[in-house]
Amino acid sequence: MTDKPLSNNDNASVDLEAIYRDSQIQEVLDRLDNELVGLKPVKTRIREVAALLLVDRLRREMDLTAGTPSMHMSFTGNPGTGKTTVAMRMADILHRLGYIRQGHLIAVTRDDLVGQYIGHTAPKTREVLKKAMGGVLFIDEAYYLYKPENERDYGAESIEILLQVMENQRDDLVVILAGYKDRMDKFFQSNPGMSSRIAHHIDFPNYNPEELLQIAKLMLAESNYRMSPEAEAVFADYVVRRMAQPNFANARSIRNALDRARLRQANRLFSARSGHLTKVDLITIEAEDFLLSRIFDDATSLDAEDTSPS
Repeated sequence: MTDKPLSNNDNASVDLEAIYRDSQIQEVLDRLDNELVGLKPVKTRIREVAALLLVDRLRREMDLTAGTPSMHMSFTGNPGTGKTTVAMRMADILHRLGYIRQGHLIAVTRDDLVGQYIGHTAPKTREVLKKAMGGVLFIDEAYYLYKPENERDYGAESIEILLQVMENQRDDLVVILAGYKDRMDKFFQSNPGMSSRIAHHIDFPNYNPEELLQIAKLMLAESNYRMSPEAEAVFADYVVRRMAQPNFANARSIRNALDRARLRQANRLFSARSGHLTKVDLITIEAEDFLLSRIFDDATSLDAEDTSPS
């Protein structure tokens, strides 16, 4: 087979660096790095998707027409691993590279899409799609849309509408399905039509103890708090203990623990009521603010508010 001869336009060129710079997607990628600790495989995949979109944009400028690449995605992982944050940044990247008209993200669950009686589901689903059009629709715990054990469930109707829009309007809407990996795998096995429309599967790993400690420091700094050296050592122990307990939700559980530590710090300062408080007093979380957690009383107990499933 002979090579296709060069045409007069085959030597035309485009400035990749200039288009990359003008798109300002590096700003979004940097923000993602700053917002989320770790998650290297996730960040690598997002950069790969951004590169695909950028090259596709260059190809269109060179009249190298091809079908619009599908950007529907599946984000799998445990709670608190950054799936929603990454979805928001993905919406920004898609918008800056001209894949979607707007950069907004609409986050929903089954309750926002599925009705309780005949004739209720279709208008609910279409209303959500109308709001999301031109942007990204993020469906958390998407597997709850499908309940085959319930013959009177209306989730299947919502899925059918979603499938039609994902196929026919994929150049104006990106759908991201999210949830636990094992449940999402079963969902796709039961819904091959949905599985065939998902182009990118991204798995979000759990954070390790060192990453969770770094996340805690960043969260505190955002609120003008810090841990004393003694408190940091105690909190590192808390993280290991908490990770071994049920319903651990990664960064979400860390935020809950810090909120309770701030509450204990405020009560400690108020109870003392002696002399004047310095700025250092007001911003410092001490070891006792963590040690009052019930997790240190009994290795099998949970800190208050961590007893509910996440």
